[in-house]
Amino acid sequence: MKAFSDLTSLLPHQHQKGVVSVSEQLEETVDYIKKLQEKVEKLKHKKKCLMEVVSENSTTPGLKTPNIINITVSGSALDVVLTTGRDYQFMFARVVRMLHEEGADVVNASFSVVNDTVFHTIHSEVNGERGPEHEAARICERLRKFVCDVA
Repeated sequence: MKAFSDLTSLLPHQHQKGVVSVSEQLEETVDYIKKLQEKVEKLKHKKKCLMEVVSENSTTPGLKTPNIINITVSGSALDVVLTTGRDYQFMFARVVRMLHEEGADVVNASFSVVNDTVFHTIHSEVNGERGPEHEAARICERLRKFVCDVA
């Protein structure tokens, strides 16, 4: 039983009413570990994309603005901040199109330019049969792959 209490002490505290069975706690533990594994994979992918940009910039005379995408999901809200160089402004339209293709409703989209860097901001709402979190995860993966492949 000590191993079980050690395991549950490592999990984020959840405020639950009533007594939770050991099997339910183990199920929650498995779900939590799976979410952590997904997060690790996303971070590895982001690192790979950033390392490719750094590698490309180190061999290219005159640094160029890397294409970077940051995505935040909160409930059904999916916010995208895309940073590109002026030569990659087409990516903004493509990302908006991809969101529409995936069934997300774009609530607001804008951009601003500072020197040779363009900051694109897209606020969208995710709806889906399998739930907003699942749909958002799928959309995020597609957007990250697109930005990484273009870089």
